[in-house]
Amino acid sequence: MVSKKGDKIGNAPSGATLQRKSEHLRIVADEHVVHSGSTLLEDIHLLHQALPELDLDEIELTAEFFGKKLSAPLMITSMTGGAEFSKELNRGLAEVAEREGVAFAVGSQRVMIGHPEVTNHFAVRKYIPNGVLLGNIGAVQLGEYSLDVIVDLVNRIEADGICVHLNVAQELVQNEGHRRFRGMIDNIVGLLERLDGRVLVKETGAGISPETAAKLKSIGVPYIDVSGAGGTSWTKVEMYRANTGLLRRIGKTFADWGVPTAFSVMATRRICGRKVKIVASGGIQSGLDVAKAIAVGADIGGLARPILLSFLEGGVDGASAQIKQIKEELRIAMLIIGAHNTSALAEVPRVYTGELREWFLHYGWLQGDKKQS
Repeated sequence: MVSKKGDKIGNAPSGATLQRKSEHLRIVADEHVVHSGSTLLEDIHLLHQALPELDLDEIELTAEFFGKKLSAPLMITSMTGGAEFSKELNRGLAEVAEREGVAFAVGSQRVMIGHPEVTNHFAVRKYIPNGVLLGNIGAVQLGEYSLDVIVDLVNRIEADGICVHLNVAQELVQNEGHRRFRGMIDNIVGLLERLDGRVLVKETGAGISPETAAKLKSIGVPYIDVSGAGGTSWTKVEMYRANTGLLRRIGKTFADWGVPTAFSVMATRRICGRKVKIVASGGIQSGLDVAKAIAVGADIGGLARPILLSFLEGGVDGASAQIKQIKEELRIAMLIIGAHNTSALAEVPRVYTGELREWFLHYGWLQGDKKQS
């Protein structure tokens, strides 16, 4: 596979899964795969405070995640895993995460089960010795392999936990995708028990609805990444991969499917309460986006494609520079809305307008909230 981004992604190793992962990286880097709809973050208005009574060096960005301290509430979220380039990508981004004090999740480790020779593509603990490192597996794979196999994936890369990704919409448009999705909840429960709660359940660009949030709360999931609509559309990625006209047309139909990121965050927090750690990903582009997401319920802001593109352009230094900029934007945003730390950020006044307000009104959730107008 050749990428327009400096020919860095390279050729796919043998094997259908490995081929698919290389295709995913190439398409995400080269094609227009961003959701055509909105995250609805633009409908969240944080109020400027002209007298914040704060100095910039007073702003505290630190956050706790998977029992470790982050220098900022940021996470480099999962990308596809198993392609030849993913070894360089995972090692580089793990180094970036360590340098910048943010969390990092590798892409899907499923390929490690059938191709143990690619384990070193994911085993990057030496590049992030002190930080939060998470593994990754699909929820559908929990029904295909024993819990011993899944736990071994975590142990083999010395991860702090594992992301379990939900990608029903993507699977249904994928050439090789699953069509059976019963039993995923019970399988997640089993993994939670085996890993003592070290599990983050995440969507893959289609968002978490209030109903899904309620199901995750009911089984005690402690970490949720909403991965809402507005960022990379994996149904659109699969549309580019489709090997039949039918799948391409179906992919086009569902290219912009999903629950917008802003609503996903707000609904998940309202449903799950403060005990659950929420990652806001899906179209997060800036520190201001992160500030808005935390103000309305997130604990961590997650980015994938923007970091991939900065890495392809400038390597470790390029990706580090991108995260430094996001940190500084977040710090500035917090000062001008009068929040000295992320806990205070969750309490700042804000106004909701437009489509996001309509989503909330549909559920009857705006009435009686003194901070929401």
